[in-house]
Amino acid sequence: MKENIKKRSWMRWLVFLAGLEIIAVSINLFYGPINIAAGGSTGISILVDAVWGINRSVTVFVVNVLMLILAAIFLGKKTTKNIALGSFVLPILMQITPSFKATDNELLAVIYGGALMGLGVSLLYRVNASSGGTTIPPMILKKYFYLNPAVTLLCIDMIIIFLNIFVDGWNAFFLAAFSQLVTAITMNYTETGFDKKYQVRIMSNDHLEEIRNKLQEDYVGLTIYDVVGGYSDDKKKQLLIIVDTNEYGALITKIHEIDEEAFIVTSSVAKVHGGRWGI
Repeated sequence: MKENIKKRSWMRWLVFLAGLEIIAVSINLFYGPINIAAGGSTGISILVDAVWGINRSVTVFVVNVLMLILAAIFLGKKTTKNIALGSFVLPILMQITPSFKATDNELLAVIYGGALMGLGVSLLYRVNASSGGTTIPPMILKKYFYLNPAVTLLCIDMIIIFLNIFVDGWNAFFLAAFSQLVTAITMNYTETGFDKKYQVRIMSNDHLEEIRNKLQEDYVGLTIYDVVGGYSDDKKKQLLIIVDTNEYGALITKIHEIDEEAFIVTSSVAKVHGGRWGI
């Protein structure tokens, strides 16, 4: 038990540091060299660097410290403690990570930068960590004004993105906005996984037992529910099975071979744990 706890603790620290380093790489190799501010304290640092030439890691450190003071005042010690480590480690990693223009193509830069940013933030979310910065004001607004933190964070990021116009023109603004889209898409796939499954619910008036036998023969993990018809009040059975996406077509074919009128409802499942899918 103690070995498992230690192993998980080390894994959490590795994921935490990897997430922060990936964010640092996205800034130093892609966003920073072309002066594209895509939101957050790192975006503010890019704007400050472009206008006044102040080191990006210094600006991130100052912004994060100011945000931590706000967190200590309005959110309490526990929340501040959870955010503090990422707030201090990120500017250190930005300082020690080499900074250069990885590509001369600005569109490729924001695509790579946005994807890396999404991956880094998702890894932090996975271990319940944060890089601090502009994620703190939405938490305060949620606590005191019940505002949706996702919406308020987006508003803050859009303000930073809008400032690109005054620093580097409309082209920088559109590139920054596009990078946000890339980041959002990356986070969605990183958090839910690429290996999606289908959850299939099957009902049949006359051939349910045959379908059940066929599914038990060819698949594992079949579940049977007792259900009641909404109009008839008749008690019925419903089959539920989860399959990989590449198994779905064959499954539907097998069901229709038995009962062409079978009622089938399919929904996407982001992640499955346990059984033949392991953890």
